[in-house]
Amino acid sequence: MKNVRKQIEVTKETREKLGKMFNTSRMNVWRALSFECDSPLCQRIRVAAMKNGGIVMVLAPEVETIHDADGYMRQWFGNGAMLEADKNSGHVDIYDRNGIKRNHQDSCTIQQLYVLQEQAAAL
Repeated sequence: MKNVRKQIEVTKETREKLGKMFNTSRMNVWRALSFECDSPLCQRIRVAAMKNGGIVMVLAPEVETIHDADGYMRQWFGNGAMLEADKNSGHVDIYDRNGIKRNHQDSCTIQQLYVLQEQAAAL
């Protein structure tokens, strides 16, 4: 999905320690931990953060997903769209906020599901 990003979570004390350890500003530490830059310094800061208890977090838009006993997976997106997948047949439908079918895919693969999820999120 679009707008997925990752960051390394550390304590305030660890952020301060990283700044002193690498003789750099709080902003540079933030850029490194939020993967906003990939310079050698930022890479070293990330390695040190992980060695000091850092946890990599993945931040993604919220999507409610329900797996029903009837073999269906349904996902509701913030824009009102719904993706409905039959886990037995691989058939996937996308409905807009008004319940109108906007797309479908037979024998959907995981890669195709990812594309359909992006389409549903963009409606």
